[in-house]
Amino acid sequence: IIPKYEHWLLNPLHLWQRNYSANACLFPICALHHVAVTTVEGIGNTKTRLHPVQERIAKSHGSQCGFCTPGIVMSMYTLLRNQPEPKMEEIEDAFQGNLCRCTGYRPILEGYRTFAKSKKQACGRSVTSKCNIPCTKMSQLFAATMKESGESECISPNLLFPQTHNNKPQKQLCFKGERVMWFQPSTLKELVALKAQYPDAKLVVGNTEVDSASAQEQLFHLGKYVSAMGQISAVSEFSGICFGASCSLSHLEEVLRKAVAQLPSYKTEVFRAVIEQLRWFAGPQIRNVAQQTCFLSFLLLRIHICILILLDEPIDHGNNTKASFVLLIISSNKANICFLFFSKGEYFSAFKQASRREDDIAIVNCGLRVLFPEGSDCVQEIKLSYGGMAPTTVMARKTCQELIGRKWKEDLLQEACHMLASEMNLSPSAPGGMVDFRRTLVLSFFFKFYLTVLQKLNIELNGNVSPSIIHSAGETVPPQYASATELFHKDPVDNVQLFQEVPPGQSIEDTVGRPLMHLSAAKQASGEAVYCDDIPRYENELYLTLVTSTKAHAKILSVDTTEAQNVPGFFCFISEKDVPGSNITGIANDETIFAKDTVTCVGHIIGGVLADTQEHSRRAARAVKITYEDLTPIVTIEEAIEKQSFFKWVRKIEKGNIQKGFEEADHIVEGEMYLGGQEHFYLETHCTIAVPKKEDGEMELFVSTQNLTKTQEFVANALGVPSNRIVVRVKRMGGGFGGKETRSTVVSTAVAVAAAKTGRAVRCMLDRDEDMLISGGRHPFLGFYKVGFKKNGRITCLDVSFYSNGGNSADLSFGVTVFHMDNSYNIPNIRGIGRVCKTNLSSNTAFRGFGGPQGMMVAECWMSDVALKCGLPAEEVRKLNLYHEGDLTHFNQKLEGFTLRRCWEECIKNSDYHARRKFIDEFNRQNRWKKRGMAIIPTKFGISFTVPFLNQAGALVHVYTDGAVLLTHGGTEMGQGLNTKMIQVASRTLGIPTSKIYISETSTNTVPNASPTAASVSADINGMAVLNACQTIIKRLEPIRSANPKGSWEDWVLAAYQSCVSLSATGFYRIPDLDYDPEKNEGKAFAYFSYGVSCSEVEIDCLTGDHKNLRTDIVMDVGTSLNPAIDIGQIEGGFVQGVGLFTLEELRYSPEGNLYTRGPGMYKIPSFGDIPTEFHVSLLRDCPNSKAIYSSKAVGEPPLFLSASVFYAIKDAIIAARQESGLKEPFRLDSPATPERIRNACVDVFTKMCPSAKPGTFKPWSVRV
Repeated sequence: IIPKYEHWLLNPLHLWQRNYSANACLFPICALHHVAVTTVEGIGNTKTRLHPVQERIAKSHGSQCGFCTPGIVMSMYTLLRNQPEPKMEEIEDAFQGNLCRCTGYRPILEGYRTFAKSKKQACGRSVTSKCNIPCTKMSQLFAATMKESGESECISPNLLFPQTHNNKPQKQLCFKGERVMWFQPSTLKELVALKAQYPDAKLVVGNTEVDSASAQEQLFHLGKYVSAMGQISAVSEFSGICFGASCSLSHLEEVLRKAVAQLPSYKTEVFRAVIEQLRWFAGPQIRNVAQQTCFLSFLLLRIHICILILLDEPIDHGNNTKASFVLLIISSNKANICFLFFSKGEYFSAFKQASRREDDIAIVNCGLRVLFPEGSDCVQEIKLSYGGMAPTTVMARKTCQELIGRKWKEDLLQEACHMLASEMNLSPSAPGGMVDFRRTLVLSFFFKFYLTVLQKLNIELNGNVSPSIIHSAGETVPPQYASATELFHKDPVDNVQLFQEVPPGQSIEDTVGRPLMHLSAAKQASGEAVYCDDIPRYENELYLTLVTSTKAHAKILSVDTTEAQNVPGFFCFISEKDVPGSNITGIANDETIFAKDTVTCVGHIIGGVLADTQEHSRRAARAVKITYEDLTPIVTIEEAIEKQSFFKWVRKIEKGNIQKGFEEADHIVEGEMYLGGQEHFYLETHCTIAVPKKEDGEMELFVSTQNLTKTQEFVANALGVPSNRIVVRVKRMGGGFGGKETRSTVVSTAVAVAAAKTGRAVRCMLDRDEDMLISGGRHPFLGFYKVGFKKNGRITCLDVSFYSNGGNSADLSFGVTVFHMDNSYNIPNIRGIGRVCKTNLSSNTAFRGFGGPQGMMVAECWMSDVALKCGLPAEEVRKLNLYHEGDLTHFNQKLEGFTLRRCWEECIKNSDYHARRKFIDEFNRQNRWKKRGMAIIPTKFGISFTVPFLNQAGALVHVYTDGAVLLTHGGTEMGQGLNTKMIQVASRTLGIPTSKIYISETSTNTVPNASPTAASVSADINGMAVLNACQTIIKRLEPIRSANPKGSWEDWVLAAYQSCVSLSATGFYRIPDLDYDPEKNEGKAFAYFSYGVSCSEVEIDCLTGDHKNLRTDIVMDVGTSLNPAIDIGQIEGGFVQGVGLFTLEELRYSPEGNLYTRGPGMYKIPSFGDIPTEFHVSLLRDCPNSKAIYSSKAVGEPPLFLSASVFYAIKDAIIAARQESGLKEPFRLDSPATPERIRNACVDVFTKMCPSAKPGTFKPWSVRV
């Protein structure tokens, strides 16, 4: 949080203090001179007292891995500093710049709802609503906890702002660094002089557009900051409103809102458009520091504007002034951007479409203005300007010229669209891709503008009457078209989470089944939680930066480090020549630590540069010059199929008689579906610290990994030492999701080699772009299916083939897709084949669900086709084909404890499915350009590693003489609450409070040979191992307890010690009876299954492809929950991650295999605004699971696929849109259902005006891998 003094509207001499949140990674340190800065550590801590903002996010279960929590805490704290009683809408807006990959956002909003002015009941319902559900509600317990906590004032005293903002003249500042000189002028005159002296210097205000690469290459940086240059940040008024050129966007928005509230609406036409666009321009942290010229270049300056900067003389704008919405006035002492008031008959609209609505760069945006003579609908002047249709903003000049003098009627619309389609054409190879979508958006935006203006003209020419009444001179907006003119609106999140209470009589100290708070949540909320890179630097520590390939497939001809050696702090360069043991690594021994002779993907590690600091190391790494000889890469699945480039292993499952099944079918449908990959986007990137121990080849590694055993094994192999010389430690991770199961070894092994060579501690933490490039993600899949079925929708036969893009190594690619190709449906005759394509991409790997979601997604695709072909409701066809208790799966495992049908019926009831279905049908009849859809989707997910020997776990329990217990197990904590659950298990088994039990870390020297924390089984197997160890302790204590039954735990422990009874015990567990034989297709593949059902409703904009998630109801069987709060958090987090997978997140590659989407600027995960407006989760009651610890069930991966209900709700809405165009046959919708795919699927007159180029006649900018 950064407090600033700002100039008051119309009174530049009046200053007031306002607080801003800002991104530390963007804010230049030099710009903080004379600025008070407060971080999360400064508002509260666990040693004294947490601030209420910290306490509430912890107690509402809004912190899982915790890596994002400090940023969210500070965003909320800043809001409360400025607005002690905010509205719920303001709270949601405050988080637009924050991302979380774990929680699903709902519990964060729930916790901070308690600060809102318009409070709701504890369950999230409005105060006036009634609720008769007898279950326990998560938020009721949270509200009670907050009441008991007796919190202090939410807002602490004012920050101590440095006493520098007074009447004394400010001085110019200059900071000199190793390569950078930073000036901070105090007056505009000084700024002009400095710019003249250093003409190539960058002008920096908010630093939001200065990326790290350009910053490192720029010799001189010229910085001017609002806090130091009051004269160009003031606000004044004339025939419009003038803002100083360095006014922040947040301040601009605030002033414009006041103007809109006070002035006639026609005058503030532009103001309202700017405010609307600002809602979706970056997040508050960016808008708080970004100056308005940055924003204006994206929107308003597209409309015939003359901009001249840094002149000593006033500018003569001539005739351009009248045509301008924004006017820049600069003289020797003024630099203002002025928004002119509009006159009557003047209309303006701005539109933007991005991949994600919040905090995303536009795919296409536009500013559209038209002027009519007063009392007329004849166009006097029109300006149509578009961004995203060329390297720079373009004006549709020909179209505008042709429309002048025309009446605002239907024929104008038709001709304008045809002219725009011709004038705003794009090459099919245009950078950015999405060519058809971008061309269609041009027409869609104009159509929206046409309708909006038509509505306003009707009102102006006919008085304040309904726009549906036709005026004498023009036309009207048809009622079914009216929704196309509505601005995006989303209500605050409303939610209910239901779970079953613990049995009556359960001891208060027994926390199993209770919603215990994540035991690290308070530390995470206060910034005290220690992650790998938080470990203090070791003496003489070196930093490693990896040098990676820029080619997808090539021979390495030479590596030149000459220039790198000249960088200050350079220590050495390492490569395959420096590996003391074996350079061969990987799960299948088909990888290298460092590339030798040949590289097989962009991002392939060639070597690494060691230097004294991170900055020096990165500079030196960029200076390494590598020459290549190009080889032909294989990038896509289709290329791999064509060239037969596969890994040897093929998985096949077949049951029944395929030929007979198709003969019995009334209909047969064939099709295919592509599912894109997904980046893990854990908030903490890969990180390793390696510390050599000077003797016998010992080394200690601190690693952010899910797999300590493979980390230890690979490092020992690389160093040529036994595994007992390598100790790997993990305290916590900032997220994992499978991405740190094996791919973390790529970094940790290289760091270990560097430490072994230098004999010094070495650290490496990847930047986000490095991490995305090197570590791989979820496998893209291409599925081909042929399905036979009866007229009533009963499936008789299925034949399906899966092809996944494995990348350049096998890794864990042989996953479980064919095990889940049935999803939840009983198919008597079925065959599935899975192949892994070997390509020149970074090796793809495990990701939550690991092949299961892709297999189930293809199943729901053909199920959707079957329902459409039969003309039956999709939910009826799905229910008809569901398994029953006792049925055999296609891999011949009997379904026992099959609760899916219970989940289905409860979800139908909770969601009020049938009544809402009728409402949606009526909504779709009344709206042409907005459509709603709804889908209910089941999931059946098998629980266990499919590699049988991995289904084992160990634990170690130490009891100390004061009664304290130190617990260690083989699992790792990455936000999923595993340590919390293990402490709950130990607490119940030992019969002591959780406060007496502590987990310090996971390490290879306490629990050896631990299986990776993956496959959702960690709580199951580690919980049983903990139970086993604790039972050993209890058994040893039994004679002592019998002799002193009234003694305390401490008494018994001390007596045992004095009686020489061991107070340390190991525990072990393996899942029994897993004996599946893939050759015979028989035996038990999984310990049990988790079940769930989700119903989702969405609304799509048929003109732009935008959609919003209106409501989701989930019913999940988690057995008897160990911790309902953690389990519900996993359900919501998995669901929202799946929303990203199926509707939002898209990896884009060049035809040469180069990844474009290397960071949050290009790759968009779900944000706060993407979760369902109504989000209801219910845990199925009375369904104990005898196969796992204390009757619980696994919960990490199974809920992810439930988000497919959003995808198929979107498809349901598209079906309604296509029916308006007379299209009723099944159609293909690949995943993710991005705005591009949604818009292109909603075939209409505008899409037909923008025909696609013929494949093969051009080279695309990006390819589907």
